[in-house]
Amino acid sequence: MTSATPSPFNAIKALRKAAGLSQEQLAEAVGMSHSNVGRIERGLVPLSEEHLPAFAAALGVRPADIFAPPDEIVRRRPKAIRLVGYVGAGAAAHFYASADEGLGEVDAPPGADDTLVAAEIRGASLGPLFDGWLIYYDDVRTPVTSDLIGALCIVGLSDGRVLVKKLRRSKTEGFYHLESNIEETLFDQEVIWAARVKQMMPR
Repeated sequence: MTSATPSPFNAIKALRKAAGLSQEQLAEAVGMSHSNVGRIERGLVPLSEEHLPAFAAALGVRPADIFAPPDEIVRRRPKAIRLVGYVGAGAAAHFYASADEGLGEVDAPPGADDTLVAAEIRGASLGPLFDGWLIYYDDVRTPVTSDLIGALCIVGLSDGRVLVKKLRRSKTEGFYHLESNIEETLFDQEVIWAARVKQMMPR
């Protein structure tokens, strides 16, 4: 794997503690074993470019912050952003409030701008850890665009469900297969809109 930095140094441990995550929780969030996360934290092995986005999203920081010296790490939440609804990670859950109504405000992640909004996950198909987490997104695509294929997205279906799933192509135009970590794939679902998940953080 290609190293994301020429130095084994990283600030993952400091960022993990600042985020209130255990090493086990971080390992589950990034899809890696507890022992491998420990080795990366201690600088025994470098963090690869492949895994860098997952670590940044789980820790709620920019990728560059992972390699900043601890005394330079500033986890800024410059403003509050709207909590616009609840999204289901499972096939049956579909709670959602309109962006106009909103459900109050939550802390903004680092680097947030005025286009970013948040929703709270309800359900465990992404794993029990993520039930109740906040997901941040913007740039809603209607219809779905090809760059969202294979990405973790919030998707709005024709039957009113709003889910957090990974998009896969179907043979039918406008329909997609929706994957999750635990539950079975939902095949040939009509997706009206989708937005890439930008960050995920515990609430």
